[in-house]
Amino acid sequence: MPETPTPMPETHPLFPSASALPAHPTMRELSRHAPHIGRLDAIHLRPARLQAVQSVDSAIALVDQGLQGDRTAARAPSRPGGSKRQVTLMQAEHLGVIAALTHRDSVDAAALRRNLLVSGLNLVACKALFKDTPLLLCIGTEVQLELTGPCDPCSRMEAVLGPGGYHAMRGHGGMTARVLRGGVLRVGDAVRCLPG
Repeated sequence: MPETPTPMPETHPLFPSASALPAHPTMRELSRHAPHIGRLDAIHLRPARLQAVQSVDSAIALVDQGLQGDRTAARAPSRPGGSKRQVTLMQAEHLGVIAALTHRDSVDAAALRRNLLVSGLNLVACKALFKDTPLLLCIGTEVQLELTGPCDPCSRMEAVLGPGGYHAMRGHGGMTARVLRGGVLRVGDAVRCLPG
């Protein structure tokens, strides 16, 4: 007889369990409720534009800058809080979609030049819907990011993925983020979406 899966334990005191949500939750209540925990599958640093991506097991997130060793962190912030594109994230589950749309067997996440590859958590759902209801993307025990918007593909995706690569990436290019709290992040770290 197959085992019954054990329910996920509470991940944060501000998150109600699914049974604690009202029978007819509002959009605000739903947007603050992320019942699943994701995983950081890969870390990619881009030392300079068009240079080869470096895959690493760990990195240091720098507040208002990005990841140490990545080209975005090397630039001086042009405004308080820095750029909205300090870190780029990719949904691991979208790699199969991109591969299918480009008629490939698989797609190498590093070739897409996003810093962090995350699985098991819908990144789009971790971007706050309401300004007065902020959400944080917490990676490991130290790093906190604020998702700022979609990471739209550039025309170089045609060269990387072949004809149709740009269009295959549209809607699947990932998300951009700012670093609110720095620290070390490691491949295998838990990724959680928490109320801010």
